[in-house]
Amino acid sequence: MKKVKVGFVGAGGIANTHLQNISKNEKAEVTAICDISEETALQKAKEYGGTVYTNVDEMLDKEELDALFVSVPPFAHGEIEEKAAARGIHLMVEKPLGLDYHKVAKKAEVIKQSGIINGVGYCLRYWESVEKAKEYLKDKKPAMVRGYYLSSFVPTPWYIEWDKSGGQLVEQSTHIVDLARYLGGEVEQVYADMSLQVHRNVPNITIPDVTSLNFVYDSGAVGHIDSTFAQFDHRMGIELFGEDFRVSIDGGTLSILEKGSKTTLKSEVDVYKQQDNVFIDAIIQGDQNLILSSYEDGLKTLAVTLAANRSHETGLPVKIGELSHLPIKR
Repeated sequence: MKKVKVGFVGAGGIANTHLQNISKNEKAEVTAICDISEETALQKAKEYGGTVYTNVDEMLDKEELDALFVSVPPFAHGEIEEKAAARGIHLMVEKPLGLDYHKVAKKAEVIKQSGIINGVGYCLRYWESVEKAKEYLKDKKPAMVRGYYLSSFVPTPWYIEWDKSGGQLVEQSTHIVDLARYLGGEVEQVYADMSLQVHRNVPNITIPDVTSLNFVYDSGAVGHIDSTFAQFDHRMGIELFGEDFRVSIDGGTLSILEKGSKTTLKSEVDVYKQQDNVFIDAIIQGDQNLILSSYEDGLKTLAVTLAANRSHETGLPVKIGELSHLPIKR
C-alpha cells in the first residue's frame, strides 16, 4: 500500500505530537518539515525523517505531498492553506485558524471549493466521553451550559501579545468553546468581560489573564465559560443542564446524571493520535465525513472567540452573524 506523504509547516510546540503520531502510523510517512528555524527543522528531521525546508513555497514546489499539517501561530498563516489547497494537498490545521475572520472565511471557501480532505485540531471531539455525550444529547435540549478552562502562564513570547495570539480564549480556551458548540448547538450572541489581574508585571504582556464569557444559543439556551491562566495547575471541562438531566465532562471523565441514575465513563484514548489517524484514514478512503471538525466548522468556533474579543473591546454584546460585517480592529 502506498503511504500518505505528509509535510509539516511548523515543527515546534504541538507539531511534535503530530510528528510522533504520523511517524508511527504505518499508512503514512513524514516527507518534509518546514520551520523558520532551520535548527528546529533539522532536529525533527533527524528524529522523524523528511527533507528540511525553511520556506513554505519551496517545500510545496519541490515535494509531492499528499497531506500537510499546519502548526503555526495564529498570526503566521499567510496563504499557506490556499497554496496547499490549490495543489490538491489535504490539510490538517491547528487551532486557532487565524485572527482575522474575513481572511479565514476566504480560506474556508477556497478549501471547500478545492474538494480536499480538511480538518482542524479540535482534538477533544475524539474523546470517548464526548462521543457518548453527543449521542446522549441528540434527542435532548440543553437549557444551560457551563464551561471552564483554568490553566497556568504560558511564557511563549508571541502568546502574551494580543495582536499575535488573540488572547487565551482564542488560543487555548477555544477547545471548551468548541465543545460548547459541538454538544450544545450554535451560538447566536456573546458578551465578554476580560481583565489583566495577576500578570501585570510580565514585560510586554497585552492579553487578559481572566475572562468571563456569556453567550446565548440560537435555541434560546444560555451559557457561560470561565477562562484564566492565573492558576498553577490545569483543569478544563463543561456541563450541560436540561430538564431532569446533567451531562458533565471533567477532563476526560463523563458523568450523565438523571433522577435516580448516574452513568460514568473515563476516556482512555489518546485524542491527538486518534485525530491524526482518522485524518490519514479519511485521505485514504476519500471520506471527509470521518473528520469530526472540518475547516468550515472550525471557522464557526473561531467566530465565537473573535466575537468575544470584539465584545471585550466595545463593551457590548456581539451577534455572531454580524461578525462578517464588522471591520477588523487594527
